[in-house]
Amino acid sequence: MKRFVWGIVIFACAVLVYSVSVEADDTITGRWKTVSDEGTDKGHDKSYVDIFEENGVYFAKVTKLLLKPQDTLCDKCNGELKNKPVVGMIFLKDMKKSGSIDEKLGEQYAGGTVMDPDNGKTYNCKLWIKGDVLTLRGYIGFFYRTQQWFRIK
Repeated sequence: MKRFVWGIVIFACAVLVYSVSVEADDTITGRWKTVSDEGTDKGHDKSYVDIFEENGVYFAKVTKLLLKPQDTLCDKCNGELKNKPVVGMIFLKDMKKSGSIDEKLGEQYAGGTVMDPDNGKTYNCKLWIKGDVLTLRGYIGFFYRTQQWFRIK
């Protein structure tokens, strides 16, 4: 009988640990690897970014460049970001959980913007997370561009 009780306790602990780790995989916060989706670097790892949360709103900043020197400046950016270092730059702003879940892409975040340091343009943004894959879509009107980022563990 004692063995049976201990077996149930161990099983319950394993289920608890597994459910916590599965839940953690669908959180948007953390470090992500971006991959170049166009040009001569298409398919190459491009940068590491950290997504963080402040009061239920999500932001991302560049933490490491993989294809350019770490001291690269944003020469195509406008306003206060003009000629500022790309590393440390907050380029994804004001994302919030939308409450929608796409069966293929996962939980949706929307309402924010993403700025592309390569061209200095800012786009409306939606993103989805499912496991260790984040799908980001920047768009203006009907035109959009989609990237996938991958969680760094």
